[in-house]
Amino acid sequence: MTIKKTILATALLITLSNAGAYAAAKPVLTVYGYDSFTSKWGPGPELKTAFEQKCGCEVNFVTFEDAVTMFNRLRLQGKKAKVDVVVGLDNNLLPEAENSDLFDSNKVKLNTLALPQKWDNHTFLPYDYGQYAFIYDNQKLKNPPQSLKELVDRQDIKIIYQDPRTSTVGRGLLAWMNNVYPKNDVAEAWKRLAKHTVTVGKGWSESYGAFLKGESDMVLSYNTSPLYHQINEGKDNYVAAPFAEGHIVQIELAAKTKSALHPKLADQFLAFLISPEAQKTIALKNVMLPVIKTSVNAQYDAFKPFASLPVPYPSDIQSKAQINVWQQALSQ
Repeated sequence: MTIKKTILATALLITLSNAGAYAAAKPVLTVYGYDSFTSKWGPGPELKTAFEQKCGCEVNFVTFEDAVTMFNRLRLQGKKAKVDVVVGLDNNLLPEAENSDLFDSNKVKLNTLALPQKWDNHTFLPYDYGQYAFIYDNQKLKNPPQSLKELVDRQDIKIIYQDPRTSTVGRGLLAWMNNVYPKNDVAEAWKRLAKHTVTVGKGWSESYGAFLKGESDMVLSYNTSPLYHQINEGKDNYVAAPFAEGHIVQIELAAKTKSALHPKLADQFLAFLISPEAQKTIALKNVMLPVIKTSVNAQYDAFKPFASLPVPYPSDIQSKAQINVWQQALSQ
C-alpha cells in the first residue's frame, strides 16, 4: 500500500470512528433542582436512573442550595440559560415565575392530578405537595403550642425557621403569618417571634439539621416530616404540631424553560414526574404527598393532613412588601 493510500485509509477510519461516536452520543437533559431533591438521599438519583432507562438520554442535575436561589440564578441567566427543566418552584414563587417569561407551556395531561384544589396551569406542573408545620421532639417538648399565635408568644420555646428571601419554606411562614395576623399586627408578631428565634437559616437542609442537633425546640418544616423518621429510622418522637388556625399548603412545581435545548425530552421528563413510579419515589425520598391518587406505603396511605388555609399566590409586589415588613421588624 502506498503512503497516499495509507493516509486516505487512516483518515477514513478516523471519520467513521467519529461518526460512530457522534451517533452513539446521548442527548443531555439539564435539570436545575435544590439540594435536598438532587442529593443522594433525595429522589433525584432514582428519578435519573429510571428516566434514563426510558428516554435514551442522560439527565444532568445542577444543584442549588434552595429554590429561591435557583430561581434568582435563572433570572440572571435569562433566556441564555442552558437548562431544560427547573424542579423546585412553588406556589409562593408562581406569580414571579409567570412574570419572568422564562418558562414554556408543556404537553402534559393534567387529568390524573389529585390536589387540594383544581389545577389547570399548563406551564407549571405540580409534582408533590404538603403543609407547612413546626416539628418538635415529643420526648423533649411536653407542652407544644396549639396555634401559630401561641407559638409567636411562647418565649420559652426556641425556634428555627428559614429566610423568606432565599427559601420557599421561609416564604411559607411569611404567607402563614400574613394570613393569621391583620396587616397592622404582623410587624409586632415578627418582633415577638424574633425574641425566641435561635437562627433564621438560609435553606431547609441546614435549618432542619440544626434542629436535629438539638439547637432548637421546634423547626419550620412540613407536616410530612415525621414520616421520614418513622419510615427510615423507626422513630415516632418527631411530631408536627397541629395549629388551630389551619396550615398553609405548599405545591411544588416543575417547568420547562423557553431556552430548553431538548423541549420534547423536557415534556417527557415532566410527564414522568407525575407517573405512579416517580410519584412513589418522590413521596418517599422528598417526604411530601403525591399529586395523583396512588399507593405509596402503609404510613403514607394512612396519613391525614391538617386543616388547610387557602393556598397563597402572592404577587411579586406583595412578596417584596411582606419581606420588607419582616426585615424591618427583625432589625429593630
